Amino acid sequence: MNEKIELLNITKTYKHAGSLIYALNNINLTIPRGQFVGIVGMNGSGKTTLARLLNGLILPSSGKILVNGMDTTDLRYHKDIRCLVGMVFQNPDNQIINPIVEEEVAFGAQNLHLSASEVSQRVTWALQVVGLTDLRHHAPHLLSGGQKQRLAVAAALAMCPAYLVLDEPTSMLDQSGRHELILCLEELRREHGITIIMISHFIEEVARADRLIVLHQGTIHLDGPPWEVFS
Repeated sequence: MNEKIELLNITKTYKHAGSLIYALNNINLTIPRGQFVGIVGMNGSGKTTLARLLNGLILPSSGKILVNGMDTTDLRYHKDIRCLVGMVFQNPDNQIINPIVEEEVAFGAQNLHLSASEVSQRVTWALQVVGLTDLRHHAPHLLSGGQKQRLAVAAALAMCPAYLVLDEPTSMLDQSGRHELILCLEELRREHGITIIMISHFIEEVARADRLIVLHQGTIHLDGPPWEVFS
């Protein structure tokens, strides 16, 4: 299988006060399996729109997005695409819905109609990867901000995604929490081959990515290795 995400002539528009607003304008982009990609840009540059397009949470106004060859606009593929492309949002409190840590991690995997033993194995693995094994029986609201964000990552991991998209996941964390999460993401890419697509306001957080994409007013302004973008 050709394992990559492809954006082909993607435009996304919204209507606001009778005007047509271009969130993204004719984007062409390929993200191969296994990369760590950082996406940066000012507010309103289209970063969050791009993130939500990648697994079909929203659909393009024109153009096509293919995830391992599957079109996000084709309803037949939505379940498969959302298993392949995990999402972690800015505020974990908006994503966590279960009263116990391990139940939160199990929730998505249970919806895949897996056996109880398979779900249990995935939960144990995901909690171990993000370093929350000792807190598996805790209530999520008692966790720190960094621990909640790692819990959101674990819940996505239990779905065994090939791609993990994180929309400004460190914006509510302190410096220690940010560092903790970045190390976790690097390990996921290195040890498990998961593609990391991380959107950030903090360019220093994605300086160790394989590739930086800079969005500006809905278009790709720069795309290349960090040293090249920084120069």
